Amino acid sequence: MFRRVAIVNLGESAMRLIHAVRELAAQTATPIETVALYTDVERTATFVREADVAYDLGPVSARPYLDHAVLERALVETGADAAWVGWGFVAEDPAFAELCERIGVTFVGPSAEAMRKLGDKIGAKLIAEEVGVPVAPWSRGPVETLDAALAAATEIGYPLMLKATAGGGGRGIRVINNGDELADAYERTSQEAARAFGSGVVFLERLVTGARHVEVQVIADGAGTAWALGVRDCSVQRRNQKVIEESSSPVLSPAQAAELKASAERLTVAVGYRGAATVEFLYHPGDKLFAFLEVNTRLQVEHPITEITTGFDLVKAQLKVASGGRLEGEPPVERGHAIEARLNAEDPDRDFAPSPGRIARLDLPAGPGIRVDTGVSEGDVIPADFDSMIAKIIAYGRDRDEALGRLRRAMAQTTVIIEGGATNKSFVLDLLDQPEVIDASADTGWIDRVRGEGRLVSHRHSTVALAAAAIEAYEDQERVERQRLLSTAFGGRPQVQHVSGAVALLDQRFHGAGRLRGVLRFGLHRCRHVVPPFRSVARLTSGCEGDVKEARRLLPIRWSHERSPAAHPQLLRHCPRRPRQDDAV
Repeated sequence: MFRRVAIVNLGESAMRLIHAVRELAAQTATPIETVALYTDVERTATFVREADVAYDLGPVSARPYLDHAVLERALVETGADAAWVGWGFVAEDPAFAELCERIGVTFVGPSAEAMRKLGDKIGAKLIAEEVGVPVAPWSRGPVETLDAALAAATEIGYPLMLKATAGGGGRGIRVINNGDELADAYERTSQEAARAFGSGVVFLERLVTGARHVEVQVIADGAGTAWALGVRDCSVQRRNQKVIEESSSPVLSPAQAAELKASAERLTVAVGYRGAATVEFLYHPGDKLFAFLEVNTRLQVEHPITEITTGFDLVKAQLKVASGGRLEGEPPVERGHAIEARLNAEDPDRDFAPSPGRIARLDLPAGPGIRVDTGVSEGDVIPADFDSMIAKIIAYGRDRDEALGRLRRAMAQTTVIIEGGATNKSFVLDLLDQPEVIDASADTGWIDRVRGEGRLVSHRHSTVALAAAAIEAYEDQERVERQRLLSTAFGGRPQVQHVSGAVALLDQRFHGAGRLRGVLRFGLHRCRHVVPPFRSVARLTSGCEGDVKEARRLLPIRWSHERSPAAHPQLLRHCPRRPRQDDAV
């Protein structure tokens, strides 16, 4: 086993490796150290604090996680004997695997040769056809000119997918419905792929509409043994980016799952693969047909749901086979059902734009059947430069209904407050209540379709958020006046403009609608929330946290225009705890 493992990644991915290494060290009584490689914006991040050794890669603006020279220097100077890459950055870069081999560091992953064969989407499709893996009609190679693309499209038939051979993460992919769209998208897709992945090579394949995204998790030892551990369903996507994943797939029969697993094993054995891989397919439930998509020659973000249903630690297995170990015995059997949701620092009301910032509060769920994978702690800053993930919330149950129920409960219990930022928590909660998610009928284009129709665009809890913002605006104003008093008193002439109980006005806008609100303080932690003409009053408590159900009893009430709130006792409803801002995010 290795002595010192360098982590060429950050955040949740880095913490996943740190946990696995600590378990291995405790399990084998063998000391194994972890090395965190970090940039200037992660200097105080959780994974840097938790690693045994930390190495500064330099400024994030230099993109050091992709700079081979910088990474080589880090591996040599830290004395690492293995490099674990997780997902993203150089995880699927064969040149980095060759770099590691040249300097005597074990790359925890497949060989550069296997990576090139399977990581190239065109090459992988050709190999898949050779070993009998089902493949949808496609261009059978790159389309190097627009004329070649138009000719191939005529032969395959519309609609199509125009895809970059080096693409991923939803980038470098376009849906094409006719020749005009192909002519318009060809150059843009190629240029986008060249900028993002270093290669502008593109190809065409038939678009399978109404399809499910299913994928097989494989671990192989490079010596002829490959285990297909389970089939995940990742159909709930937004613009080709996964939002909710589950295992096993609720739409496949045991025979269909077995067929996919056998195909994935044949494909990885054919190239002498070593390490973790994911073989992705599209499945059309109506036609009961599969179409091979690609192979991800790395560990996937959603791997925990396979770990939970099989009881098999994929990261420890990666380290084992990379150090020369073999897969022995029978592969583990799947039991129960697991579902994962991604909690991100992004704003659904702004088309899911990244919404980074400092994590002012972080309360993650626990309880029966819940696993949380995260790489941040309260006080950490989610940088704008990298992935916006806060945590993966994973729920396990004896069956799908129990897993869904536990995931709803866990997401509802999660509290995240990001200074100046937002999360997708409410969006995920709304998603889990949709009939298409409950009955497992959502396909890969479902979220985009229903949002276009006005669904999944929720204003739920908006009043709570506006009330909380009004309180904070009042407290900010009071804080400024307090500071003014202290600073002027220091000079011998104290000045103050704050009048106790005065109304602090906040002109707020939410979804384009202006709302004028005010707050009056009448106790240390007690405020009155008022609306024009400022004769309508409700009391609420400031300075403590509470659940949204109690807050909603307070805020969406019928405002009266009586002079005294005592005339309407319902206006004096007391919220014993403060509404959370993130409930409206």
